[in-house]
Amino acid sequence: MLTKDIGIDLGTANVLIYIKGEGIVLNEPSIVALETDTKNIVAVGTEAKEMLGRTPGKIKAIKPMKDGVIADFEATEIMLNSFIKKIKARNLFFRPRILICCPTNITQVEKNAIREAAERTGARKVYIEEESKAAAIGAGLDISKPSANMIIDIGGGTTDIAILSLDSIVTSTSVRIAGNTFDQDIINFIRDKYKLLIGEKTAEEIKINLVNVFKPNKKKKLEVRGRNLITGLPHAIEITQDEISESLMESINKLIKSTINLLEETDPELSADIFEKGIVLTGGGSLVKGLLELFKQELNIPVLIAESPLTCVAEGTGILINNIKMLEQSQQ
Repeated sequence: MLTKDIGIDLGTANVLIYIKGEGIVLNEPSIVALETDTKNIVAVGTEAKEMLGRTPGKIKAIKPMKDGVIADFEATEIMLNSFIKKIKARNLFFRPRILICCPTNITQVEKNAIREAAERTGARKVYIEEESKAAAIGAGLDISKPSANMIIDIGGGTTDIAILSLDSIVTSTSVRIAGNTFDQDIINFIRDKYKLLIGEKTAEEIKINLVNVFKPNKKKKLEVRGRNLITGLPHAIEITQDEISESLMESINKLIKSTINLLEETDPELSADIFEKGIVLTGGGSLVKGLLELFKQELNIPVLIAESPLTCVAEGTGILINNIKMLEQSQQ
């Protein structure tokens, strides 16, 4: 096979790449480390993530994606080029067709920027698809029938909430609250209450290892280290599960409210389908402990989590590029 069709989940937190016939071949953080003076690449992906908050002045580790869209075009292009080179999807004799996903309801300007970044990697043709549709397909939902399916894809920068039927999105919304927002909530809480400054990596570890937003345990604690904002010296504190979980509730309640608003705008027949089938959660943010149970309680609708929530969008791009004719029809 001379050509390698590839699907890209260009996420705020991670980039996943699917190659037709091979599956997911790359899953790395959306981070680039550059020399500030020369703009030369120092590291990309996993290696660059290790440098976050630890680089000398002449090197800067940056996240080129923000809220699901391109914040730094040049760095995004460098990152995509590096990843495509790494998976050997392009050479002198052929250029790949690329399907790249974007959040629901982004502007045409933002969508064009994503398309241009993919084209500049040397793609022969670029297709753009909404993340919520790819996530639903990757989660194993049959969206081809005249019956509603509902998906909540909680990524790093955005949460896409969508109702799908007949291979299309019937109604949707995109909220710029997601996994990175939860990390920032944790950083802000610890800074404001304990006058301790922690980094993004520490906040993510707290989110994974301590948070439980449904039934937090007051007795469960974790030691957290950072810089004391008063003395400027390294310092350690203990935080409890209930206080740190509470710090996320404002953001999570906004997600629940956005879901309720979308359901209120949905046709009665589609609502009946959703009540019967339930809602499927995908994306890394859906793995926050207690989130599934909290959604069930607040919505009073069955809520399920996808079998592999972190890879649903990438798996969905794989299914779509394996049906390239159907993909081309949907792009017209």
